[in-house]
Amino acid sequence: MKKMLIAFILSLVLIIPFQTTNVSSTKPTQDSEKLSLQDMLMNMLTPYIREDLHNYYFPKIIKDFSPQVAPWKIEVIETRRVNGFRGFVLEITFEIEPTDGGHHVPVGRDRMTYRISYGPEVKLINHTHLATYKYPPE
Repeated sequence: MKKMLIAFILSLVLIIPFQTTNVSSTKPTQDSEKLSLQDMLMNMLTPYIREDLHNYYFPKIIKDFSPQVAPWKIEVIETRRVNGFRGFVLEITFEIEPTDGGHHVPVGRDRMTYRISYGPEVKLINHTHLATYKYPPE
């Protein structure tokens, strides 16, 4: 039952088209159904994102800690259905700035694409590391 609920919420969120424009002009100023559904999706994807970021950053880029992710700091770039109208294989691409977790200092910028299908099955299909930020010394 829980898996069916997650699959249903994921499918609802990915049905709603997301605009890709300048970030500063698209920051929401009030809540909406679209924003709530996007936030639910980010809450559900966060464990997968954390694991994939950990595998990428630790220890070859960051040796002292595992990068963290804040769901509200994930910018959705694109969503699409892989297998056409009402198909339940979906892809979501977003950009994220993982942080140190404690002081929320960004440590880099990444673009990630996940394929989400019924089950739910969540699989990272593309990870592009866009930038590594210099972490301030203690």
